[in-house]
Amino acid sequence: MRFHQRHPVSAMNQEIAQWTDPVAYLRQALKHDHFTLYCQPIAALSGMVVYPMAEVLIRLAEEEKALLPPGEFLPILEHYGMMPELDRWVVREALRRLSTGPEIPRFCVNVSGQTIADPKFPDFFAHEIMSSGVPADCVVFEIDEADALALPTSIRRFMATVGSLGAGVLIDGFGRAEDYLVTLGLPCVQFVKVHGSLTRYLASDEAAVAKMNTLLHVTSQLGVAVIAESVEDLEILTRLKTMNVRYAQGFGICRPQSIDLVSELPVMRFSDRCDEESAPVPLRGRLDLTGRQQRNGAAA
Repeated sequence: MRFHQRHPVSAMNQEIAQWTDPVAYLRQALKHDHFTLYCQPIAALSGMVVYPMAEVLIRLAEEEKALLPPGEFLPILEHYGMMPELDRWVVREALRRLSTGPEIPRFCVNVSGQTIADPKFPDFFAHEIMSSGVPADCVVFEIDEADALALPTSIRRFMATVGSLGAGVLIDGFGRAEDYLVTLGLPCVQFVKVHGSLTRYLASDEAAVAKMNTLLHVTSQLGVAVIAESVEDLEILTRLKTMNVRYAQGFGICRPQSIDLVSELPVMRFSDRCDEESAPVPLRGRLDLTGRQQRNGAAA
């Protein structure tokens, strides 16, 4: 999930308001790698590997200060038309990590509406995957549902081009708009990420359950996999498994952490997860993906 949409520049914090030349400041930050990549692993709720992919997130390091979250600086980049520069930087850095052979084999990279509308971006991506030697299918471009609906011509060109190179496409925030099903007709969509306001109510609201079942039925017919975001408690996780949702993401699954830390972790498999001693602690969330907690609770 990206936080660049609909954030007014007037909402920027005091630190950013003190930048005398925001464009120059941010270009220097890109040039000198002052941005930092984090990622949040996405769990498979069945199969062998627990974390087959992770969403790449970004922070900005202020000198001698804490990392700024994306909501603080992305509106500035968007306002000045600089999002394609940032998205290119993120793609290069993600490919650099992927070229080292991390155990999480796919990274989901958010792209902005400005980048989607940039006809030169697919050529840039083709050059970068060739230079890095990383297969294109190791990258999944994550596109907000609102952008997918607002930019019909650009989005079709973008998806068809990056899809022809082998990259995956994911629709983020899926199900928010009334005409959300339209995005399933776009080229090369492999995943949809159901928005958190739906996921959070699956344990308590039958209308949410009915909508999720509709989404699952339609996506299964099209061969599109569903990711549930904002998974933070065991009751929701249990409901997702019962509904045969394939993937889950959220603080209950795994908190965002440095992309370098995640890249260096050993492979995490369900068989390891059953062994409390062998499970890699940095990647463990609050929830037991194997269902062991439920079994122990039933035995008690």
